[in-house]
Amino acid sequence: MADPARARKLAVRIRQIVSAAIEMQIKDPRLGMVTVTDARVTNDLREATVFYTVYGDDNQAADSARALASATGVLRSTVGRQTGVKFVPSLTFVADHVPDTARELDAALERVRHADAELARAREGASYAGEPDPYRRPAEDDDEDPDLAATADDTADEGSVRHGSHA
Repeated sequence: MADPARARKLAVRIRQIVSAAIEMQIKDPRLGMVTVTDARVTNDLREATVFYTVYGDDNQAADSARALASATGVLRSTVGRQTGVKFVPSLTFVADHVPDTARELDAALERVRHADAELARAREGASYAGEPDPYRRPAEDDDEDPDLAATADDTADEGSVRHGSHA
């Protein structure tokens, strides 16, 4: 097992080498506008996964994938020459879907922002359907019914009489 820090450094170096080699060395006409987005190397430094995106439609992405698969040997030997490691990791190319997902999320967030703005505009002139404070509050002394107050006073007097007679 190699040090994970060494694996990360090698991955960064592989990403740089492969990116430059695709731009300068590989002359396959099937290769479209390819951008290397990331590279990851296993901790044993035996396998490297290179993530890439292709600008264009699905046909161009499929053609670029075939071109990268056919150029894997050339790219691996270039990586071996430029890194100087004892065992050159095998290269695997994987289409990176993170930028597409990020675009979809950005579009969804933009739709939500517009919906929030419309809701805020609709809320500007609106008023409450009922009272502004929908919660019940205890009745105040001024608002009590006089008949209920007299009945409560009578029961209070009776209770004090009862208590006084037993003592």
